[in-house]
Amino acid sequence: MSLKNVPLKNEYRSLIDNVIQDFYIPLLQEATVYKRAVGFFSSSSLVEITKGIAAMAQSGGKIQIVASPYLSAEDIEAIKRGYEERNRIIEKAVLREITGEKLDYFSMQRLNLLACLIADGVLDIRIAFTDSGSGIGMYHEKMGIIEDRDGNVVAFSGSMNESATAMSVNYEAIDVFRSWGDENEAERVALKKNAFSSIWNDSEPNIKVVEFPSVAQTIIEKYKRAPANYSVDAEQFTRINRGNDLPLPERKDMQSAVGARIPDEIHLHDYQEEAIAAWVGENYRGIFDMATGTGKTYTGLGAIAKLSEDLSDRLAVIIVCPYQHLVEQWVEDIVRFNIKPIVGYSSSPQKDWKNRLSKAVRDQKLRSDKSFFCFVCTNATFTNSFVQEQIGKIKSPVLLVVDEAHNFGAASYARLLDDRFTYRLALSATLERHRDEEGTQLLYSFFGKKCIEYPLSRAIEEGKLTPYKYYPIVVHLEESELSQYEQLSYEMSKCIIKDKNGKYKLNKHGEILALRRARIVAGASEKLGALRQEILPYVHDNNILVYCGATNVLVENADYTSSDPDDIRQIDAVTNILGNELGMSVAQFTSRENIEVRTMIKEQFQRGDRLQAIVAIKCLDEGVNIPGIRTAFILASTTNPKEYIQRRGRVLRKAPNKPFSVIYDFVTLPRPLDAVSSLTTEQAQRDLALVKNELARIKEFGRLSQNSMDANNLIWDIQDAYHITDEDAEEGGFNYGED
Repeated sequence: MSLKNVPLKNEYRSLIDNVIQDFYIPLLQEATVYKRAVGFFSSSSLVEITKGIAAMAQSGGKIQIVASPYLSAEDIEAIKRGYEERNRIIEKAVLREITGEKLDYFSMQRLNLLACLIADGVLDIRIAFTDSGSGIGMYHEKMGIIEDRDGNVVAFSGSMNESATAMSVNYEAIDVFRSWGDENEAERVALKKNAFSSIWNDSEPNIKVVEFPSVAQTIIEKYKRAPANYSVDAEQFTRINRGNDLPLPERKDMQSAVGARIPDEIHLHDYQEEAIAAWVGENYRGIFDMATGTGKTYTGLGAIAKLSEDLSDRLAVIIVCPYQHLVEQWVEDIVRFNIKPIVGYSSSPQKDWKNRLSKAVRDQKLRSDKSFFCFVCTNATFTNSFVQEQIGKIKSPVLLVVDEAHNFGAASYARLLDDRFTYRLALSATLERHRDEEGTQLLYSFFGKKCIEYPLSRAIEEGKLTPYKYYPIVVHLEESELSQYEQLSYEMSKCIIKDKNGKYKLNKHGEILALRRARIVAGASEKLGALRQEILPYVHDNNILVYCGATNVLVENADYTSSDPDDIRQIDAVTNILGNELGMSVAQFTSRENIEVRTMIKEQFQRGDRLQAIVAIKCLDEGVNIPGIRTAFILASTTNPKEYIQRRGRVLRKAPNKPFSVIYDFVTLPRPLDAVSSLTTEQAQRDLALVKNELARIKEFGRLSQNSMDANNLIWDIQDAYHITDEDAEEGGFNYGED
């Protein structure tokens, strides 16, 4: 086989393609020569360089690496003081990047392989920098040459560094050229080969290339710990399928394993396996961005099992969920994966969970049969000083798994994301934080790249979620509600300040006013009359959810949501309409019901024999799994995409006798559309924040529905009444920080 037999694309993009497993590994397995210019020199770039080279190196291939030093402002200033100091300062800068930081198992295996290859003369590293005469700079070109024994060559170039940042957060790309391609492609290959040769031999104008024996020696001294592990690629990138063709010895090992394993009866979908494989390829760090109902929990547990097996079960796993009920749902699945979890939160059924956790930390150091443990807790419990102290005592590698990870972009949680967690996995259907770019970027910086992006549209198309019909029901603020809304908007306009990034936000008083304003929209009194009318055709049906508005949020020291008195007034009114006026069997599902009562309600609702409808607050946001919902009436008027996207996803879960779902969304506008034409420009402008935010939700819900024209007709009517263009609608309204 040769390079010609490897399927190749013309370009690879880091957040779309699995560059390592689809490009580097298959090509380098057939290569005899690998030449690479990688940009900055660092320990993380050295780790990435080794992915795919093991088989080639074992077969006698040769590797040449050119890297640039990372020069600080102080380095550059020192160089300016005298030419004779230049090489010494550059050498010092390179050596500074050969760190002794705590690395994961495979990174250490790869650095050991790198050191062995340098010691054996298989791999050579040279340092390049620009020297134009006017000053020293960093050499940024990124290209590679891969050649087989028959002289076939693949050249590639582009913006992709072999570094943790380039392969994860940033959207990088490489272009690929083949020597056996057309005339233009072959010419590009020849140019790349000549350029690399010129640089390597220090004959390229304005680029200086230096050999530093001390760099090679330091790498050997720092990282060479054992004979080279030429199986590292096969070990790290083995797919995790547990099909029936597995040999019997492996199955016995799964049954007697100390740590997590995928049970024989669970078979992951291809997209779940690919997500785990991509996560492994990113050194067990990354994000699973998966729509609700597509198997996010099982994919996460499959990743835990893969890592546990790779580390021979020497692993501590910390799983963090926002709410108690979500913890309990995880526990139901966790126990199927050969895990006996320690369950920690304020009212945990394991009353002695603190003792269990501290004992597990101690036992892990002393007993091989206790080398694995799993602690699952709420966000609030995770921040507890006792829990943080115990995590700090763990000596084995630690995997942090965060469900609904968007919450961890908040400062109260983000401060706890640090180097104690060698391995990291974030799960979320909506990772991007609403109006918080800084918090979103922090999540990407800590967890890494998206290893899978499985949106709701794909989930519906592939039958993982049900299709749905969407009916936006327009209600308006009554005169007194509109007056209060406008007054609060006026007061909030005086509370706008600039943050450190120059962006506008509300001060503390403004945030309080925003919550008060949001309550007016969520509790608009017209919603009750509209609900009474719209639910009439369903009075004899089952599996109905009425989702009431809620403006309260989870406070830092709580692990369940409380109910605001205004929210309770609405839910009681809805319960009265359904139960007393319409004679339906109905139950409330709020924080006032404990876990046992909630479990009973869910079971009765699923059976459909005694309970027709649930009236709820927050349950869809808390991750409660009630797949039987066929018809949902959503009274909450949230402007936060995270909330309404998750609510929709939970309504679309698959269930028996559920060919599709129906969603009624109560859209709140300031006033009837036929009254807008009589408004002054100033009055219409005050309406726009609410109008644009409601438009955004109608568009999102309507675009994937089976009856999208119902939503489109309303969208056009609203935009026409307020003279809003499509571009204006895309910009959205500044909502002064309200959810």
